[in-house]
Amino acid sequence: MTDKTDSTLLASSDAAIATSGSAGDAAEPPMVRNIVLVHGAFADGTSWGKVIRILEARGFHVTAVQNPLTSLKDDVEATRRAIALQEGPVILAGHSWGGAVITEAGDHPQVAGLVYVAAYAPEAGHSANETSLPFGVTDGQKQIRVDAEYYASLSLEGMMDYVAEGLTLQERRLMFAVQGQSYGPMFDEKLTRAAWKTRPSWHVIATKDRILPTAMQEAGAHRSGGHPVFVATCHVAMMQEPEKVADVLTEAARNALKGGQGSQEVA
Repeated sequence: MTDKTDSTLLASSDAAIATSGSAGDAAEPPMVRNIVLVHGAFADGTSWGKVIRILEARGFHVTAVQNPLTSLKDDVEATRRAIALQEGPVILAGHSWGGAVITEAGDHPQVAGLVYVAAYAPEAGHSANETSLPFGVTDGQKQIRVDAEYYASLSLEGMMDYVAEGLTLQERRLMFAVQGQSYGPMFDEKLTRAAWKTRPSWHVIATKDRILPTAMQEAGAHRSGGHPVFVATCHVAMMQEPEKVADVLTEAARNALKGGQGSQEVA
């Protein structure tokens, strides 16, 4: 990833993201320059690799959090540390389990907007599992294996045929190789806040998802009053259709500071 102090990036940021200097645009809020990406369970930050390249080419400063996947609290703290390193407002995005993380962490004063990508968007007082339960157990979730210490991982079949089936064989094998073990009980940890109540949100809904129910993703967008965007992808929408996901993130960066649903001032 490109460092924030890279003069080339800053120059492109000025061209791609800064507001116009004309008198008519003087009152327009600037676009958000910083995007923080939170990966899901059974994954790491490389799952955002394609999107990162697109966003950086557009002049954004991008950071991918490396979640420890040991508890909701630990993942939220890792995300908050990443947010605090940014200079100015942030668009905070989460994939899958990362949606629960950004829902809890997204009330950070620098967060201007939230983007959910095939993700949980729980209500405060609910866990990720409680959010998904009314929509049934998917065939992909049945491929999760839990060891004696309660750490969960996906079987080879689960990763190849239920998480990443829309990708190339090479990409699916890579995802299986780098998957992080996730502490199973974290999916039952109840959130204490729901940032989508105070921040505008955008929701990329994967219509061919075999891990998280598409209906659950739609319900999250409806509950938050957010902006739904439907993509015909497998669970890892940001890997199968990175340009479309990058477009949603860009749209969020362009509009998060303009007011409207759930918006408020950010540092």
